[in-house]
Amino acid sequence: MPFVLCSLLLLGCTCVMSTYGPHQRAQMTGDILLGGLFPIHFGVASKDQDLAARPESTQCVRFNFRGFRWLQAMIFAIEEINNSSSLLPNITLGYRIFDTCNTVSKALEATLSFVAQNKIDSLNLDEFCNCTDHIPSTIAVVGAAGSAVSTAVANLLGLFYIPQISYASSSRLLSNKNQYKSFMRTIPSDEYQATAMADVIDYFQWNWVIAVASDDDYGRPGIEKFEKEMEERDICIHLNELISQYMEDHEVQALADRIENSSAKVIVVFASGPDMEPLIKEMVRRNITDRIWIASEAWASSSLIAKPEYLDVVAGTVGFALKGGQIPEFKDFLQQVQPKKNAHNEFVREFWEETFNCYLKDSRRRHQSDNGSTSSRPWCTGEEDITSVETPYLDYTHLRISYNVYVAVYSIAQALQNILTCQPGHGLFANNSCADIKKMEAWQVLKQLRHLKYTNSVGGKVHFDENFDVAANYTIINWHRSAEDGSVVFEEVGYYDIHSKRGGKLVIDKTKILWNGYSLEAEPVPLTLVSDFCLLPTCQVPFSNCSEDCEPGTRKGIIDSMPTCCFECTECSDGEYSNHRGTPEADANVVFLKGGNSKSDFISHADASICTKCPNNSWSSGNHTSCFLKEIEFLSWTEPFGIALTICAVSGVVLTAFVMGVFIKFRNTPVVKATNRELSYLLLFSLICCFSSSLIFIGQPRDWMCRLRQPAFGVSFVLCISCILVKTNRVLLVFEAKIPTTFHRKWWGLNLQFLLVFLFTFVQVMICVVWLYNAPPSSYMNHDIDEIIFVTCNEGSEMALAFLIGYTCLLAAICFFFAFKSRKLPENFTEAKFITFSMLIFFIVWISFIPAYFSTYGKFVSAVEVIAILASSFGMLACIFFNKVYIILFKSSRNTIEEVRCSTAAHAFKVAAKATLKQGTVSRKKSGSIGGSSASSPSSSISLKTNGDGGETPSGRHKPRVSFGSGTVMLSLSFEEARRGSLM
Repeated sequence: MPFVLCSLLLLGCTCVMSTYGPHQRAQMTGDILLGGLFPIHFGVASKDQDLAARPESTQCVRFNFRGFRWLQAMIFAIEEINNSSSLLPNITLGYRIFDTCNTVSKALEATLSFVAQNKIDSLNLDEFCNCTDHIPSTIAVVGAAGSAVSTAVANLLGLFYIPQISYASSSRLLSNKNQYKSFMRTIPSDEYQATAMADVIDYFQWNWVIAVASDDDYGRPGIEKFEKEMEERDICIHLNELISQYMEDHEVQALADRIENSSAKVIVVFASGPDMEPLIKEMVRRNITDRIWIASEAWASSSLIAKPEYLDVVAGTVGFALKGGQIPEFKDFLQQVQPKKNAHNEFVREFWEETFNCYLKDSRRRHQSDNGSTSSRPWCTGEEDITSVETPYLDYTHLRISYNVYVAVYSIAQALQNILTCQPGHGLFANNSCADIKKMEAWQVLKQLRHLKYTNSVGGKVHFDENFDVAANYTIINWHRSAEDGSVVFEEVGYYDIHSKRGGKLVIDKTKILWNGYSLEAEPVPLTLVSDFCLLPTCQVPFSNCSEDCEPGTRKGIIDSMPTCCFECTECSDGEYSNHRGTPEADANVVFLKGGNSKSDFISHADASICTKCPNNSWSSGNHTSCFLKEIEFLSWTEPFGIALTICAVSGVVLTAFVMGVFIKFRNTPVVKATNRELSYLLLFSLICCFSSSLIFIGQPRDWMCRLRQPAFGVSFVLCISCILVKTNRVLLVFEAKIPTTFHRKWWGLNLQFLLVFLFTFVQVMICVVWLYNAPPSSYMNHDIDEIIFVTCNEGSEMALAFLIGYTCLLAAICFFFAFKSRKLPENFTEAKFITFSMLIFFIVWISFIPAYFSTYGKFVSAVEVIAILASSFGMLACIFFNKVYIILFKSSRNTIEEVRCSTAAHAFKVAAKATLKQGTVSRKKSGSIGGSSASSPSSSISLKTNGDGGETPSGRHKPRVSFGSGTVMLSLSFEEARRGSLM
């Protein structure tokens, strides 16, 4: 039974894949199969089927030469990849390409053949038979052209996560990835184009325009986005109209009347060529030539509009064209097409017959001529010279859509190449695994495409954004009249890149633009091109504003019942100013003021809606055009010195946090426990506060900054030094005390340690509170320096600042005293030598700070204090903790309890030896005074004994003895757990 089921399924699958889909196709087998959808025909024949008999498939009509060239671009790219030794070696790409006839129904019929195998795979029939070995599946589809067709196809392909890369569908609705999961494209979205159009309007400083859009899914969303962009730029739309190629004559005439009567001279059109044609014809009939057209990509290079007889109206049009590209050797490939050579491409026969207006032998169309006979067309051999005829197929001067097809195919190939060369552990799938190129599925290719970023063979960089669209690049073209034959010439005058940095998106060379036949260059063009729109000898940018720009010294006044773009100019009052001219030439004269390189930083950057009031120490000039102030200066975040200080402060915070992290991670090791963990944590926290407090000194001083920065600095440093003082003094008392008393045990407790830290810090806090209450610091502008205004902090009371720093230095001096006294204690506990060095650094820094503070002025006062804070903070961090971190991370052998015990024992021996020697010296002096000069000086010997009767303890343990002459001192090395815990 399983065998029979497998046979039936295999037979059914084979039949489906061989017969399903449109009969006419271009097909070639391969290891990996790509699908293609192209509009080889413009539409289908309208035929009313009454369903009296079985419905027949609709017939496609009107051959599309450009669509056939796009198909050829896909085949050329695949053959080029198959012949490449570096891209997909030993793997052959095949294809199955269908004609969509520019309709949804035909496109879906073809798409069903792509997903048929994926549907069979989803049934999980591998246990019965391995059907996939016999039927290839389509792993990606290139197409379709129209947005409406791509929308329908995307809904179907998305069910199976088959990647679809469109080359000409620009609807912004397709960017919705929740609905179109597997849709990608190599053409920019219309949303970017609407933004680009608004940027062009803003670039030429127009604020009064007419918007026209086609009444379909292309024009309505596009013009809706354009309106939003115009609102953000405060640009007004006088008229907003919808057009269609099916408009009645009276509707077209009414629209032309409104445009003719409008004062707006710029018309933005988001429509296709056929929709634009009726309106342009009416504008030509009326000879309305004083308009500038902004064209969307749908008609920017349309042959329906770019006709010599229309140039009096549309010359000077600024249009957005898709960024084209070069495809090496593609020209030769197009010229080599022949029916006999391209048997795998069934569309070639129809292309040949339409190009030469003939019939090939065995043609299916020879009996379908208009008059029912073959006499209307001659026979052809299929070997005619394709270069001898003029056809859109060979128009490869501007490869835009063809280049998009080329990029789409190479994107799929590059994704397959990434799968082929993927290294295990570096893949995009679960557990960083890689896909198997031999058992690859469509969803794996889609995943790879979403992360694709590469440079193709012609040097173009390809990258899909978060909406799976390529970077939006447009070429800005200008319609010129050819001096030779009067035809339309599309001159590239700039480009638009939506993903470039701000200021680099829109680039236009205004000297190349002809406004209805004129350029911005000083030299006039020939008189044969003269139009009433521009005046010789020069041609200015056309004016399209509701009101004339206000002169310097005036402002915009509101006009009742008029849009905001319409205004009247009113002179500024005394004490106020405005300075802006609406013309680009005037802007060039004042543009240097934007950078703040002049004494006047208060010049407006647009027509003044209100006059600007001069600062308190300034006044308007006689013509109310300017106010002059000194440059304002402070320790800024953006200047090199401020950046360097900020980097140092942030580095200090990061280093301190790293040390704290090391201490927390190794908190149970002897070295960390021996340094009093809790106080070390508090000390590290205080150092973070010290580094952070220095950042408050950078930036333009405000009142709150001035009141915060000195107390933050003072409290942070007192907290830091208090921790060092308590920790150093505690260990000193532990090692110097001969008999641990109750007072010592209390001293060793954490509660008393934190209480002392709190008390020391509280004194500093009270100093700050009294300071802020009686004489709070504040920011002020120092005008004493010529040409510069320093924004600094008035400390309020120099005495309070002295108390704050003096108290900090007092604690540092006490800490230095204890650290110096305990400098020879065991190193694993206090590192008192390093604390001594840190206090020395602290004193050197702050002693140097005093003369530097009072000898500087302006922003350098803050800089000096920041340097002092950072230097002292780095000194304490490095001296106290770096040695510990080094031992913990790199000398773990020293971070053991045995090492701590040995260090402690060695210190105890030294202390005992010194005490015994001192006692022996005193005894000898006494016996010398009694025995007289006849007493000899006994030789002293020190020996460590761990056995013998004299060293035996009651518990049976051996205690080492230290012998000095005739006496022996017993020193116990047994550590009780409670005692050791207190020391740690």
